[in-house]
Amino acid sequence: MLAVSERVTGPGGVTEELIWHKPVGRDPDATFQRIACSDEDGIVLRGHKRDVPLGLNKPGERWCDDCLDLARRRKG
Repeated sequence: MLAVSERVTGPGGVTEELIWHKPVGRDPDATFQRIACSDEDGIVLRGHKRDVPLGLNKPGERWCDDCLDLARRRKG
């Protein structure tokens, strides 16, 4: 599933966790991506969309619970 990452940073700006979100629509200006779990929030793109497995099992990374639920409903 294509996803965009939200970086959760800790002291010193070090990334502590990546939270993956399901993108919505196209990114018209290539700097902001709307996400499925919010009508207001989005991700300021620093990287590209990535193909992330719905069964992600990688330390320090997880799906947003709401985006994962929406993605699973769409696939099923």
